[in-house]
Amino acid sequence: MAAAPAVVRDLIIPLRSWMDIEAKKAPLMDPKSSPNKKKSCSKESIIRKATVAYGIVELLVRSDTNNNNVEQLDEDVVQIDNFAVHVSKKSSRQRHQPWDDINGVSMIYPELALSIEEPAYLSCLMAPEEKQGQLGRYLEVEEMMTSEVPPPENSPVRTAAAAESDDKERTNDHRCYYMVAKVLYELFVNEMFPDDCSLAEGVSTVAATAAATEEPAHKKAKSSHLLSICAKGKGIFDKAELPFQRPSIVRMQQLGIPASLCLMTENILESALRVDNGQNSDDAYKSLRDVAEDLHLLLLDPDRFLFDNEVQSCENMKLRYRKEKLYGRDKEETLITDAFCRVSRGKSEAFFIGGFSGCGKSMLVNTLRARVNVVGGYVIKHKFDALSQERSLSGVISAVNQLCLMLKDRNTPPKLALLANKLRDEFGADIGLLARIVKNVKVLSPEFVSPAAAEEAGGGDKMNARSVGFTLSRFMRLVSSPKHPVMGNLTLSFSVMWLLQLFLDDLQWADDTALDVIHTFLSDTMGSCMFFVGTYRDNEVHADHAVFDLMKKLESSHVPTNKVSLTGLDREDLNTMISDALCLYPRICNSLSEVVMQKTKGNPFFVLEFIESLKDRGLLKYNFHQRRWVWDEGTIRAEDITDNVLQLLSSEMNGLSDNVQLLLKVMACFGTKTSESVIGYLVDSAEYSAVEDGLKKAVSDGFVERNIEGTFNFVHDKVREAAYNLIPESDRKQFHYNLGKVLHSVCDGKDVGDTMLLTAIQINHGKEFVLKDDELCLPIVKLNMAAGKMAIDSCRHKTAYSYLEVASSLLPNDHWESYYDISLRLSFMMASAANSSCKYDEAEIILQRILKEARCTKDKLPSYLLLSQTQPPTDTNSSYRPSPVFQAQGKVADAYGTCSSILTQLGETIPDSVDPEVVGAMIPETLRKYDEVYCDDWLGKKMEDYTLRYVIRFYLQMSQAAFFSKAPHIVACFFCKVAQLSLENGVCQHTPQVFLQLSHIIMRSGNNIACAHRIAKDAMALSESWASRVVSRGCATSSCMLRFSVIEWKRRDGFLLCLAIGIFSILSGEKELTSLLKEIDYYLHLLETYKSEISKKYLLSYRETVSMLIDKGETTSIEAKEYLGDADDPGNKFMDTYYCQQVLRNFWLGYGERCRHFAQKGFARIPQGRYFSHIIKFYYGLSLLDMTKKKLNYGRSKEVEEIIESLQVAVEHADSNIRNKLELLQAELHGCGTRHTKAVELYNAAIASAKKSKFIHEQGLACERAGLYY
Repeated sequence: MAAAPAVVRDLIIPLRSWMDIEAKKAPLMDPKSSPNKKKSCSKESIIRKATVAYGIVELLVRSDTNNNNVEQLDEDVVQIDNFAVHVSKKSSRQRHQPWDDINGVSMIYPELALSIEEPAYLSCLMAPEEKQGQLGRYLEVEEMMTSEVPPPENSPVRTAAAAESDDKERTNDHRCYYMVAKVLYELFVNEMFPDDCSLAEGVSTVAATAAATEEPAHKKAKSSHLLSICAKGKGIFDKAELPFQRPSIVRMQQLGIPASLCLMTENILESALRVDNGQNSDDAYKSLRDVAEDLHLLLLDPDRFLFDNEVQSCENMKLRYRKEKLYGRDKEETLITDAFCRVSRGKSEAFFIGGFSGCGKSMLVNTLRARVNVVGGYVIKHKFDALSQERSLSGVISAVNQLCLMLKDRNTPPKLALLANKLRDEFGADIGLLARIVKNVKVLSPEFVSPAAAEEAGGGDKMNARSVGFTLSRFMRLVSSPKHPVMGNLTLSFSVMWLLQLFLDDLQWADDTALDVIHTFLSDTMGSCMFFVGTYRDNEVHADHAVFDLMKKLESSHVPTNKVSLTGLDREDLNTMISDALCLYPRICNSLSEVVMQKTKGNPFFVLEFIESLKDRGLLKYNFHQRRWVWDEGTIRAEDITDNVLQLLSSEMNGLSDNVQLLLKVMACFGTKTSESVIGYLVDSAEYSAVEDGLKKAVSDGFVERNIEGTFNFVHDKVREAAYNLIPESDRKQFHYNLGKVLHSVCDGKDVGDTMLLTAIQINHGKEFVLKDDELCLPIVKLNMAAGKMAIDSCRHKTAYSYLEVASSLLPNDHWESYYDISLRLSFMMASAANSSCKYDEAEIILQRILKEARCTKDKLPSYLLLSQTQPPTDTNSSYRPSPVFQAQGKVADAYGTCSSILTQLGETIPDSVDPEVVGAMIPETLRKYDEVYCDDWLGKKMEDYTLRYVIRFYLQMSQAAFFSKAPHIVACFFCKVAQLSLENGVCQHTPQVFLQLSHIIMRSGNNIACAHRIAKDAMALSESWASRVVSRGCATSSCMLRFSVIEWKRRDGFLLCLAIGIFSILSGEKELTSLLKEIDYYLHLLETYKSEISKKYLLSYRETVSMLIDKGETTSIEAKEYLGDADDPGNKFMDTYYCQQVLRNFWLGYGERCRHFAQKGFARIPQGRYFSHIIKFYYGLSLLDMTKKKLNYGRSKEVEEIIESLQVAVEHADSNIRNKLELLQAELHGCGTRHTKAVELYNAAIASAKKSKFIHEQGLACERAGLYY
């Protein structure tokens, strides 16, 4: 049996012996040697001695039984020879640090021992290598069993006789403080306490007075001699340049003992001499517990509190603020941390922080940064300012651009490639729209379409604010959702998500559009995971502010929402903050903290600025000899110091040089941050060449800081406000104007990017000065138009409208006559921006003015087209204005009439009615012309006629309306006519859409399906050459089988193709039903928000099918039929979808007769050859075979064979959509007979085909049927 390992006991050394050993290891420096050498070689020894001192004082505190007073301690207890040190036997290599070998301190009489150690839960937080150079430790003391602590050899042990005389030898509290100071002196200096006659006399006088009367000694000791000894405290400010006076303290300083320990010893001696309970000496200790707390602080942060500051003179001494420390916010920090932990489990949450400027809102949010980094997440931040309302969505877009750069910098190329693939799958051809909004998305893959190419591909189709929000939401969902695991191991796991923390500061400056996008992000029910933190100044927002509307919307969307409000710090936290800045014991800073609290109300930022102002005014001085800050609270109270932080900062800035003031004024005009490029442009001008020197000084003085993005930021928004206040209010417009004018002259003709927007903003502030200069008006109009176009190109329509509105106001009253081209272009840009910003009334007024003033039809065409898309209010009493697309709102008759009127003006003949026989003749004629014309030469022929391109667009739009409001053959007529126009005049970006629609019409006619298939393939090939975003993945697999309408192509709000053409690919595809239901509800929510009634009707029908399949609709169903209109109306297209869905859901639920009933209804309405008809045939055929197997219907095998024959025709044109269905029906039919081998072969083929097409539900159905057969 192995012996138990021996317990390694500490080595116990008498304190005096330990001091001798320590003196040999780290001798104190000779007063004549270099101070730097002394400090570097004695730090470890000082920490060890301070640790022992901490243990000694704790022993004295614990040995006393009278409320931490030292009255009952006699001189034999408070002496060096009564203590021993417990030293670790571990070698220096086994210890983390060379100074952590002190394990405890013991006292011989009374018998008591304390262990001194850092708690295990703290020491294990850092690896040993991380502890190298880490001086501070959080130490705790704990009493040890005294039986385990034998007295050291040759140590004096009290005798019984000595113990019996305790009561006679007790000393008074003054004498004991003196003895404690003596012990600490001998410990740190390792020599006898010097003979200080005045001090000894003072202590004796106090003691004698106390013994001569029953009154306390501190009420009798009033001698002038003692008062002179204690003359420190309140008079220290007047003696700020004096060194320590007492010989013992002077000796400690000469030997290199840090000033903090010298000051502690001095204060203990003052306690021994205190008069009237210490009131004549503010720094005197009131108890030994205070001494122990100060020693604990020294050991916790020795670099700040224990060791002397490296300073050569008082003038260059700076306050040492803890800029990264959050004071007094423990409760709020816990709340925000708990919220973050909930989000990290996969559910979005919002956290709002209100409070006055400077109360620490941003600092509270920054405490989460380390936690987000630990889980591999991303923190994206943007700060709004007063200019943000002019820039609309720029703040949110800027944050997403930051995220793209972070994704690139923090991920490997394989992970980035995986993310790029996910983006392609999610956006498809719409990736160009994302690139228009988020320019930095190109860093994720060089193959992504550039913004310029995206604009060309979009055909000038401008996205509105809703489209931008929806597109950004899709992107954020992709990078933050567990369902899009782009950060996982590429071969093993895809379950890790990117957790995002979106921090938007100063929401009081954000506009409604930006906040709506935030709501879209957080209310996304498709699985995105984001922690949104927003801060705002609650004293600058009213109850009806959009921030509170956002909170209400989030709560109504069931997004967990938290709100906290920060106030000023309490006195204790404020005192800790000042103590850290001054590197002084907190007890000494109490008097200063009281004054600061009265002046600042505890506002952290104001506190720091107030302390700096005291230093600058000489009311807070640094004593170079005593190495500490000194002040006189009485003088500070008497001084006329403002309690307004803006006035304080402005007063400080008024004393700066002209160059620095100019720099601060310039930066304040641009907001909270200014790019380095803007500074560079200004430096090139004569007027602002001095800002470069001013910038260096502003950075060194702490007003401005440079961040990693290459911009210069004000350190706080209050600093920016103070800098802006340097410009007299009456001169601000002129200052902005002059600044913008100089930038314009320097940057004119250069590609300066966003600097052009900033230039326009500055000049627009002084628009009145532009109007006074006729020669300058036109250049500034062009500048604002260029800025407006740049904003439109990046989908910032509200911002663009503000630029264009200024440009319009600068034109003369007769501008349509004098500047016709500019007026036409500017007005249309304004109408487009207004329309996309949901300012429909303004858009309509501007468009009507264009139609009135335009000189020719060609100039009116864009306005006609936009006007036909702009919906007038349906309810004059309603403040809500719905989407500007007639068809999406169900206002199809209005859209049809508008387009018809415009086409008539363009020379087109639009019949009121069309004979179906005429259309029947148009189709073969169009096919004949197609076969004659379609070739490489025609593909290279571009449609040059500007008017004709608009004619085609109007026809497409009218066809969209006709699809829902007219007979089907009228739609066919229009598309045949448009196809013939394209064949006769060449290719444009709308030609692929025209031919794809033509293939659909041919397929519906039931003739020449092979030709329809060929035209569809040609259309898709042509669309690739135009980088068209109208062809989706669904088109590529079943182009001639799907019903394509214009609403499916436009998709301005980014809705997926399945919203209008059926959800069969999803039902058959890789979706679990509950997830699919959640996804449908998400899109229904969007459709309800955007009032898109037509798509909503389709989607409700799909939702009912999914809910029935989940639980027969018991808890999830929404009755959809009431939304679909008149079932007997042959023109009601929604009923086609309804009957198809009924067949599908009744088959899956096993209701054979009901499936047969709705199949017959569907066959009567839906033309043969349509995709819906094939879906109905497939499930109806399986239902018939089920009834045959159950011997409920024997005469239906011929009907099944007819269904199989029709699917055999369809599979030639849409193999991936139809083959698995055909093979399963064939397998089931053979299984009912005797061809078992063929049935097995076909079951296997059906399973393989469904798997290949990713129809997992139909794959499961085939497996189930095969299992039942086997």
